Amino acid sequence: MSARSEPVTLAEAFAQVPRHRFLPAGQQGWSDSNVPLEIGCGQTNSQPSTVADMLALLGVEPGETVLDLGSGSGWTTALLGALVGPGGRVIGVERHRELLDRSISAVAGLGIDCLEFAEATPGVLGRPERAPFDRILVSAGADELPDSLVAQLSVGGVMVIPVAEVMLRVERTGAAAGAVTITRHGRYRFVPLITE
Repeated sequence: MSARSEPVTLAEAFAQVPRHRFLPAGQQGWSDSNVPLEIGCGQTNSQPSTVADMLALLGVEPGETVLDLGSGSGWTTALLGALVGPGGRVIGVERHRELLDRSISAVAGLGIDCLEFAEATPGVLGRPERAPFDRILVSAGADELPDSLVAQLSVGGVMVIPVAEVMLRVERTGAAAGAVTITRHGRYRFVPLITE
């Protein structure tokens, strides 16, 4: 991806990062369908409208550092990379090694050089050693808002996460624990967030 003087729009990011590259061969014919698709390991590639909603809520800016938790196929990680551009950084974290390996292959040749993929550490949510993050996208459903992820946000940072099937936008408003503003944005279903 070449350097640009203006931010990439969400529509441009979707055009630069074709979904079919991130799907198993048997699912690629469905890549234009607005449905979640199985990608193996009991995981899904979220439907495009859900991904667009989440990315719009996240409000990624060029140059930001982003954590993509539950990166699955790597599609959202690559979309985030297109949005942050060459001055930013996106870390996709996934607990299934097979999906990580496929993600790395899928992004090859896209020209998005700000991506990094990492296997989830058992018992640890996110990447606290790499915090703080400007943005955190969580593509798995939590039962409650994980304080450990909120703590990984920079002040002014935003996390989008489905909690109890409701999409939350969480903005960290101060350094103190609990200094957040939370807004709710509709009901969504996701695979469960594994916290162990």
